[in-house]
Amino acid sequence: MESIIKHLVEITGHRDHDLLNISVISALRELTQAERARVLDVVFIGGQFHLKSQISIANGKLVVADENTLPGTVDELVSNYPMLEKGIAQKSNVIEALDADGKGAVWLPIWMNEKVNVCLEIVNPASYSQNTREVMNGILIVYRNFQNLLDYSERDSLTGLLNRKTFDDNFSKILRTSAPPSKNPEAERSDPERRTGDKEKQHWLAVLDIDHFKRVNDQFGHLYGDEVLILIANLMRSSFRPSDKLFRFGGEEFVILLRSTSQEDAQHIFDRFRSNVENYPFPQVGQVTVSIGYAHIDPFEPAVGLMGRADQALYFAKSNGRNRTCYYENLVKTGDLKVEASNDSVEFF
Repeated sequence: MESIIKHLVEITGHRDHDLLNISVISALRELTQAERARVLDVVFIGGQFHLKSQISIANGKLVVADENTLPGTVDELVSNYPMLEKGIAQKSNVIEALDADGKGAVWLPIWMNEKVNVCLEIVNPASYSQNTREVMNGILIVYRNFQNLLDYSERDSLTGLLNRKTFDDNFSKILRTSAPPSKNPEAERSDPERRTGDKEKQHWLAVLDIDHFKRVNDQFGHLYGDEVLILIANLMRSSFRPSDKLFRFGGEEFVILLRSTSQEDAQHIFDRFRSNVENYPFPQVGQVTVSIGYAHIDPFEPAVGLMGRADQALYFAKSNGRNRTCYYENLVKTGDLKVEASNDSVEFF
C-alpha cells in the first residue's frame, strides 16, 4: 500500500505528459511485476492504426523514444495484434491476449473523447489478481483525469497537437539540450570531434502552412476543412518521432521542433512529410499541399527571432510556387533573401 501511495503522489505531482507517462507505466510494471511495459502512441493513418513506442521498461531499464530513431518510422501495425485491434474497435478499456512471442499481454487503451492516442502495454505480468486489477483501475482513473487536465490546457482541441501556449516551455527544453557544454573558445577549438558533432546534429524549427486552405473552406465547407486539419495532424504524428514536438498555432499554421539531426536529414524529413501530404487522398477534397520554411535553432537566439527566420523561409516558399520546403540559411546564401545588417530586415528577390 505504501508503494501505491508513493506512485499516486508522484503521478499527481506532474504537469508534464512525458513525466506523467513515465510515472504511470513505472507504477503499473512494479505493481504487476511485468517482464516488460510500454507506453505506445496510437496513430490512425491511411485507414489503419499504427503503434509507436514512446516509453518502455524492460529488465529494470527505462528507455524513452530515441531521438536518433529515423523520423517517419512506424514501429508496428495494430493489425499485427488481432485482439488489440478488435478491442480498439469495440472501445474496450482492458484487452488481454498473447503477444507475438506467446507471452501474456494486457493492453490498456486510454480513451479521450471517444478517441485513443495512447495505449499502455504490460507483457507477462507475474501478479494479476483481482486485487491487482482493482488497484490498476484506480491508477488508470487518476491517470486519465490528469491526462484530461493536461490536454485541456496544453493541446489543441481539434487536432490533439500541442497548442501555441505550450511552445515557450518546449522551446526552452530544446535550448537546454542544444546549448554548448562550454563557452570557452579554447575548449571548443581543442575538441574538433565535439565541434563537428555539434555542427552535424542540431535542432530545427519549421513553420508550415496549408496551401490555399481558404479555398477548401469556401468550396467544401468548414467541416471538410476541419477534417483536413485533423488528417494533416495525423500525418505529422506518423512522420515524426515522439521526441519531436508538434504544434498547431491556429488556423492552418503548424510548427515543428525537430530534434537532433543534420541539416541534410532535416531537409529530407520535412520534404518527406510534404510529399506524404501531397500524395494523401483527402476525402472529398482530393489533393492538399503544404509549404514549409525552417531554420536551425541557435541556443543564443530568442524564439521570436528564430520564428521570424522560419516565417521568412515559409513566405518565400508560398511566394514561389507553394508545395515547397525552404531552408532560411540556404535562401540567404543563394541571395534569394538578403539580410540587411542594420535592422535585420529581409528583402525578397
